[in-house]
Amino acid sequence: MTEQKQEDVDLLENIGKMIPPQVGFIKAAYEGPDIAIYVGNISLLYTDESVIRNISATVKKKLIVRSDTSKLMAPDKALDIIKTIVPAEAVVSNVNFISEFGEVYIEALKPGLVIGKNGATLKSIVIETNWVPKVLRTPTMNSDVIKGVRQMIVKESAFRKKFLTAVGKKINTPIMKSEWIRATALGGFKEVGRSSMLLETNHSKIIIDCGVSPEPSVRGGDANKNDTDENKAFPYLDSANVTINDIDAIILTHAHMDHIGFVPYLFKFGYEGPVYCTPPTRDLAALLLFDYIKLVQRSGGTPLYDEKDVRKMLVHMITRDYGEVTNVTDEIKLTFHNAGHILGSSTLHLHIGEGTYNIVHTGDMKYGFTKLLDMADTKYPRIDSLFIESTYGGNNDITARRQDAEINIMNSIKRTIQGGGKVLIPLFAVGRSQELMLVMESYLTGNSDFKLDVPIYLDGMILEASAIHTAYPEYLKMNLERRILNNRSPFESEIFEIAKGERSEILSRGPAVILASGGMLNGGASVEYFKELAPDARNKIIFVGYNSASSMGRRVQHGASEIVLPDKEGKLVSIAPKLQVETIDGFSGHSDRRQLVSFVENLRPSPKKIFTMHGEETKCEELARALGNRMRVESRAPMDLDTMRFK
Repeated sequence: MTEQKQEDVDLLENIGKMIPPQVGFIKAAYEGPDIAIYVGNISLLYTDESVIRNISATVKKKLIVRSDTSKLMAPDKALDIIKTIVPAEAVVSNVNFISEFGEVYIEALKPGLVIGKNGATLKSIVIETNWVPKVLRTPTMNSDVIKGVRQMIVKESAFRKKFLTAVGKKINTPIMKSEWIRATALGGFKEVGRSSMLLETNHSKIIIDCGVSPEPSVRGGDANKNDTDENKAFPYLDSANVTINDIDAIILTHAHMDHIGFVPYLFKFGYEGPVYCTPPTRDLAALLLFDYIKLVQRSGGTPLYDEKDVRKMLVHMITRDYGEVTNVTDEIKLTFHNAGHILGSSTLHLHIGEGTYNIVHTGDMKYGFTKLLDMADTKYPRIDSLFIESTYGGNNDITARRQDAEINIMNSIKRTIQGGGKVLIPLFAVGRSQELMLVMESYLTGNSDFKLDVPIYLDGMILEASAIHTAYPEYLKMNLERRILNNRSPFESEIFEIAKGERSEILSRGPAVILASGGMLNGGASVEYFKELAPDARNKIIFVGYNSASSMGRRVQHGASEIVLPDKEGKLVSIAPKLQVETIDGFSGHSDRRQLVSFVENLRPSPKKIFTMHGEETKCEELARALGNRMRVESRAPMDLDTMRFK
């Protein structure tokens, strides 16, 4: 027996020795980053939870307790018992028994009633059926994406069992102490788009984000082409001297295409490893990636990958909540923290070696007020190097006060409506859409002076994205969480109307406000509305978010006299925009210059080195200089393909 295998056996056998004999220990096995313990009398461990808690603290691993398969009650009988134990007020919508894991997934509108006070209801289910319940929240709005993802996880449970076992064995393969640690910028450094970074030691290789630039990603394309412009769409993976089989794990900070859009391509070409993210990021990624494929196909392009590649990615995802410490290799521990950017967005804390080096990677972050999310976390165990986004890191990137921004947009809408026009607000389906819905709901209900007697239409992916938000209220601000839990979700407010039928018919009904997906006008519902509204000077388009340098949104924003777009037959036609164009700052999911500096100043502990990323070249450089001077530490703005050695 090899030394490594012996260490594995010793650890798993020692766990068995720590379990009281009457529990009937059967085996312990690696399962992804966790260890699953199978026993004959699971009820005893749920009666005294200190046993597992103490063992977990000793082995420093998350332990999952399961009944031996032979002890599981027949699913039909177990279902009857669950129905008697769980109160009807919980509104259970679905129950699935997963024999491979000895778990029963219970979906309910009110999960708290399934859990019970101090977990009493869950314990009763385990004690009476031997099945371990996993409680999932039913969204308050219909969500085809959540249904599909959850059904797929159930259907692929046998595969996931084998996959997690293989991942667990790999993670728990002891390695020698690493001689060096370095990071290589693969995309999104001194630019916005195709965000990706390789973090490696001489034993581990981790990819952090793997996105595409927004404009080429909509057109589709071939990542193997030599065309220079097309290559700017994708990360420089082929330049990192790393093969698909070398990658130990992929970590995603959040579900925007410039951070996730290239991941299915890796699966298409043979990647078989884990993808770590938060649960909302998984579901939102499914929404955006499937939509990307449809969008490219409708425009006559060829997607980088197809739906089977996205599904393959989804079944390889391992989700973790904020604050859970997880080994992604034997020497690298990952912890997600709230980034305040969109639902489930995360800053990453990476603990390398036994405290050898600690990195915080912000992904996209917001350290300022929003109605949707709490501000980004600033407390970490240790920080040696900080990688920070710089979207609005330029010297002059100071946005308006949030309250002023809200009043400005409501006044702007009111003036346009009074003038007989229509207002189009193009939005990213995830994040800005929900933020603007909350703003409008707060001003257009109650005793507000801004009430509008016109429809407010929602079109595109906004509805589905909002539904996913209602499945994860614990990730939202506390007051918003309470509203959703009390069936008063603002995303279902009566002031909003779902756009149905032909868009030309909707626009023929008179003045209206339209919230449409496609924030940069690079595709989606917003483009279709723009084509209809552009010729009329009474109409207005209001931008509230970031437009990349080469996006159509940026051209419209800067007053382009001509825009070329495909018509219904796919032929390119020229449009001369006459509608009013307005940009209202203050709603971005990114931090402005003051917020970025404040975030770094409030980090505990302070970083020893700072690297800027995810921003246009001048913004990255200006923020790096400012932070270096302010914090008196080494601070610089790497460019793509730069490598930073930390040890």
